Amino acid sequence: MPIQQTTPDKAKEILDKDPEVTYLDVRSIPEFTQGHAAKAINIPLLHMTGGEMVPNGDFPRVAEAVLDKNKTYVVGCKMGGRSQKACEILDRIGFKKLYNIHGGFGGAPDQKGWKDLGLPVSTDNGEGVSYESLLKKAT
Repeated sequence: MPIQQTTPDKAKEILDKDPEVTYLDVRSIPEFTQGHAAKAINIPLLHMTGGEMVPNGDFPRVAEAVLDKNKTYVVGCKMGGRSQKACEILDRIGFKKLYNIHGGFGGAPDQKGWKDLGLPVSTDNGEGVSYESLLKKAT
């Protein structure tokens, strides 16, 4: 199935309809810890290192180790660009049902983001949610 495009409000509907769907937030760890969609998990596509964003070479490995390729994922970042790239990587390694969230958490010029739409936000960064905990499961 090709990568589908959605908006934050439609992503919320997808998540509400099926509790098996997961919101995968691919923003950097600092971005995620400042606030994210409620019940999201974090596997960053890029890491903030020395003031710049650098690729997370472990992204595909961690995703394969901790996520079920047959389940549905809504994938978000700040605006929708990183999440699109993440969806393309996940698609290449065999994930079956992916939605890229255009507008992401922070919004795009033509689309309000998850936060601006008043959708549920969390700062939970604990076990099973944080990248650190997911990385441990992958090793």
